[in-house]
Amino acid sequence: MITKEQKDNLFLLVKSLTKSEKRQFKLYVGRLGVNADSKFLSVFNVLDKMNDYSEAVILKSTEVKKQQLANVKAHLYKQILISLKLNPSHQNIRSQIREQLDFASILYHKGLYKQSLRILDKAKEVAIINEEKNLAYEIVELEKVIESQYITRSISGRADELTVQASNLSTDNVIASKLSNISLQLYSILLKTGYVKNEEESKKITDYFNSHLPKVEIKRLGFREKLWMYKAYLWYSFLMQDFLNCYKYALKWVNLFYEHPNMIKLNPVFFLKGNNYLLESLFFIKNKIKFEDILNRLETIVEEKTFPKNENVEALTFLYINLNKINLHFIDGSFEEGLALIPKIEKEIIQYKNRIDEHHTMIFYYKFASLHFGSGNNKKAIEYLDKIISNKTLTMREDLLCFARVLNLVAHYEAGLDYHLEQLLRSTYKFLIKMNDLHEVQKEMIKFIRGLQDIYPQDLKKAFKALHEKLKVFEDHPFERRSFLYLDIISWLESKINNTSVNQVIRVKYLVGFLS
Repeated sequence: MITKEQKDNLFLLVKSLTKSEKRQFKLYVGRLGVNADSKFLSVFNVLDKMNDYSEAVILKSTEVKKQQLANVKAHLYKQILISLKLNPSHQNIRSQIREQLDFASILYHKGLYKQSLRILDKAKEVAIINEEKNLAYEIVELEKVIESQYITRSISGRADELTVQASNLSTDNVIASKLSNISLQLYSILLKTGYVKNEEESKKITDYFNSHLPKVEIKRLGFREKLWMYKAYLWYSFLMQDFLNCYKYALKWVNLFYEHPNMIKLNPVFFLKGNNYLLESLFFIKNKIKFEDILNRLETIVEEKTFPKNENVEALTFLYINLNKINLHFIDGSFEEGLALIPKIEKEIIQYKNRIDEHHTMIFYYKFASLHFGSGNNKKAIEYLDKIISNKTLTMREDLLCFARVLNLVAHYEAGLDYHLEQLLRSTYKFLIKMNDLHEVQKEMIKFIRGLQDIYPQDLKKAFKALHEKLKVFEDHPFERRSFLYLDIISWLESKINNTSVNQVIRVKYLVGFLS
């Protein structure tokens, strides 16, 4: 259920402030010359002390009347943002370029053309070096306006120079826009539905990708255009479950930053995301050695003093480092070792609850459930799966919702909780049909679990072998294999057939693959 605390933007903003930001805000308010008991400042102080948002508490603790509250809150919100803008920790190359552009505009309106052009020329150089081509284009357009009024003997040559610059920047911006559009659309599909489920979806995505990808010469592209291109290819490869190409383009994405190290500082979020998808690709192709190397290198870099630190970067660092620390244990089946990560991560999820989306919280729960399932703690796995299944507000990643239910079925069977298994089977079946996600692997699983009650104990192993033979053929199927990415049902069946644990089966497979 969504609470008021989550809905009130001002409350969330106040709660996101660090001690130094709060101190600076009060100093900023003091410089404004407002009275210490000003209404918006008193609202700030009340919000700062609150654990949960309550309008009634604000009205009771301040002199603000109910009809005034909306305006006072809007004014407070604006003043906090202005204060944050003045904070050096929130100033980067982009904000510095924009500031210079504002200064140049002021000088232009005062008729000080020469001074304005000097500032713009320096700002443009910084923008181009740092791949801020939209800002660079804006600067060139203002230069053209000023040059048309500030007549010099070199106006002819200057006009040609600015025209060429504007044309080149415009072309680059159009290419970047097309690449970012296709990248965003593919990413949206991946988040909404997950991997392609059938030939029809595959053809639809491939046709969209081929028709919307602009024809460009890669050598001519700058950092920004290359980044969007690698992203587009990466999302397409993920949708198609082509994990070798996922690795290829995620590696290009990350290496692009290492080739332009100044961009790590300017775009830390894209740097972190690139590393996360590189690790995810290595996880799917089961390359533990490279996985550990990339994860260790990432942990080292984010700990460096030069790496940008802000709330968004810290939240993403927590997310990607911890998800991949868990994934490391899935590669080699060391589930019991992975369980040690859960208590610390759960505490930090609470700490970051306003900064990571619900979808990623549910991914953590699915990972926790899978760790417990792999360790034989089926009842604990069911507890975490229930957090996903009972979440009625979760609208993203339909495949996560579907496979949580399938794993829930298997965990109930393993835990011996079969007294309401029939009801679970029916609800899971209905849900998969509703999501249009009922495929051969899931059909066979549901049919098998439903028929278990009619199988004599001495025939169980034979039944497990029969299901194993049926499902094994789907491991390399272009659309059915997605089932095994969420739930290694083959290894579970092999554990039942060989009277061993799931983690032992996966461990042996990993060692065989490693040695070969």
